[in-house]
Amino acid sequence: MKIVIAGGTGQIGAILCRHFSAAGDEVVVVTRNPRPHSICRCVQWDGKTLCDWTRELEGADVVINLAGKSVNCRYGKENRREILKSRVDSVGAIRCALEKAKQPPPVWLQAATATIYAHRFDAANDELTGIIGGGEPNAPDTWRFSIDVAKAWEAAATESGLLPNTRTVIMRSAMTMSPDRGGIFAHLLGVVRFGVGGPTASGRQFVSWIHETDFVRAVRFLIENEDLSGVVNICSPNPLPNSEFMRELRRAWGTRIAFPTTRWMLEIGTFLMRSESELVLKSRRVVPARLLQHGFKFQFPYRFDAATELCARYRRQRNK
Repeated sequence: MKIVIAGGTGQIGAILCRHFSAAGDEVVVVTRNPRPHSICRCVQWDGKTLCDWTRELEGADVVINLAGKSVNCRYGKENRREILKSRVDSVGAIRCALEKAKQPPPVWLQAATATIYAHRFDAANDELTGIIGGGEPNAPDTWRFSIDVAKAWEAAATESGLLPNTRTVIMRSAMTMSPDRGGIFAHLLGVVRFGVGGPTASGRQFVSWIHETDFVRAVRFLIENEDLSGVVNICSPNPLPNSEFMRELRRAWGTRIAFPTTRWMLEIGTFLMRSESELVLKSRRVVPARLLQHGFKFQFPYRFDAATELCARYRRQRNK
């Protein structure tokens, strides 16, 4: 297959490039900052303008759009503008290019986020019955901003109707766990290794996640299953409360020391790290109903098994 990945230089893009290239697929990364790459070819774009990069879509098997400024930052005015604009502009550019292509790829996988669902503890959010967030009483402004971005991101892909020759899938993804440096798993493991990997705040908030192997397998599953379109949740079928989520990581790493992180400690820490506490405090209880209904089998459905495998690879990489 020829796979075009827009915004493919981040953590998720690197995971997809690595796995698809290893499988023998041709991978083309469309990026603002092309640089020599050992396993894929890079093509430049600005995330909004139709130019030479659009030729890569002709005859391709799939386009995957991951483009968007990282949300791991403070939500000040300029960052808010860039977080929203980078997502909406890139989606508009991809859609316009697909409309104009003479031989467009038959499938477009568009990144989205499981953060779009409401903060809740009572039941899991699936694609059919899940509650879209934004109306929770007393929700902080930063939480509402994240929901607004998630809605606009999806709307940019779908509000103009179906594409005539390309199946569109909106991937509402949870945190993807890989042992890569700078990723969310490495960050969480660092917290555990420093002895502060206990519950965060109340520890009741749910964490939705997915092992990188299952994420890549789910992406390929979406490419190959022509009857799947629209919104699909990409996450493990077993979200956990934060307290249990961190306990399983500690168990996998083999440590017992676990001081909790209070809310005021978290607020100070995220401020100093130039991030937002919303990324940790919001309860994301999401399940992949459509994947399961269509027969997808998870290799790592449970947190402990996933964490054990990731910890082992992390140790091997560190000891190289």
